[in-house]
Amino acid sequence: MKKQETTGPLAGVKVVDITSVFMGPSATQMLADLGADVIKVESPEGDSTRRIGPCGDEKLGPLFLGLNRNKRSLVLDLKTDAGKDALLRLVKDADVLAYNVRPQAMQRLGLDYESIAAINPRIVYVGMFGFSQRGRYAPQAAFDDLIQAATGLPLAVSLGSGDIPRYLPITIADRSVGLYAFGVICAALYSQARTGKGQRVDVPMFETMVPYVMGDHLYGQTFVPAKGDFGYPRLLSPERRPYRTKDGYVCCLIYHDHHWRTFLKVIGKPDLYDTDPRFANITTRTAYITELYGMVSDEMIRRTTDEWRDLLKEADIPVFPMHTFASLLDDPHLDDIGFFTESDHPVVGRIREMAVPSEWHGTPPAGRRHAPALGEHSREVLREAGYDDAAIDALMASGASMQASRMESIEKDANNG
Repeated sequence: MKKQETTGPLAGVKVVDITSVFMGPSATQMLADLGADVIKVESPEGDSTRRIGPCGDEKLGPLFLGLNRNKRSLVLDLKTDAGKDALLRLVKDADVLAYNVRPQAMQRLGLDYESIAAINPRIVYVGMFGFSQRGRYAPQAAFDDLIQAATGLPLAVSLGSGDIPRYLPITIADRSVGLYAFGVICAALYSQARTGKGQRVDVPMFETMVPYVMGDHLYGQTFVPAKGDFGYPRLLSPERRPYRTKDGYVCCLIYHDHHWRTFLKVIGKPDLYDTDPRFANITTRTAYITELYGMVSDEMIRRTTDEWRDLLKEADIPVFPMHTFASLLDDPHLDDIGFFTESDHPVVGRIREMAVPSEWHGTPPAGRRHAPALGEHSREVLREAGYDDAAIDALMASGASMQASRMESIEKDANNG
């Protein structure tokens, strides 16, 4: 099959992606969305997210579909000599190699930075894993839940809610570190273009997430000696939550001086701003934030959500309804920009997808590929690496590679046509 042309700011960048699950694939999908040629190298079993949720039996579950669009899938068993040799051929002209296993595993496979750089000194070799390799946690495995716990997120949830410590119900560490890794990779590519040299870059989860949490909550302990306790009071207030109205919930942020002055006018208590010392400035408001948010909560229950939206919009106070997952699909603004779209996947049928959030006015990327079936592009990519059909057949007969059976028949039909 003819290789598809790519567009976008990263068109022409070749990424060998041996990441899996959430963190690495989220980073490499961002690269793919912006035009990079991302070759997802998978074991014969495939990325484990393929089997999570509906269509898991087809190895195309919803989580996988949402993290792997615009990529090509190549199956290689890197524990075999033939599979490893094929990967080394791929990296000869690659710009980036991304992985998210522990560095010790890459060393055992003979895919450490020194071995890869000996083949391609220009390569940006990016590892996403649990901990910096300079500390005692270096060899430990890490997953989203563990990193949330290690950085105090469940405690923050508990302090804010008064409930037991809980993990956030999103893969916040995986996706945040993936986003950070995306930026790191782009910076490393800039350095590569400027100097002609590659480098190894480590993106550890723990050290990336500590500033996320402690950037807000180091607070009074920022100073030595300390000038207060840990924790930004506004974020930890149990009253910081969507406000219940007569008929639902509404979300508003009364933050600046003019917000508070205007809100107090709206509720018929304008004198409080000048007479109640709690409103004097942002410092005093922060100190008494739970009391003030409690007062807001008491007022919100008196009107409907739509009434509050109209009043607060007119008062220039930021306000928004609280969506459900279902109502978010029908958000009118997202509908205006065509954020959610539907397309036909060749294996699982009609699917819903989300847009690339950045909007480019000079080098716009274009959606090019559905998330791939396992091994969908194995033959295509191996040919590009210099293998002839006989060598590819031998790789597949040995189990070192494989082509998705349905896709192989589609490819044969296309070539015969």
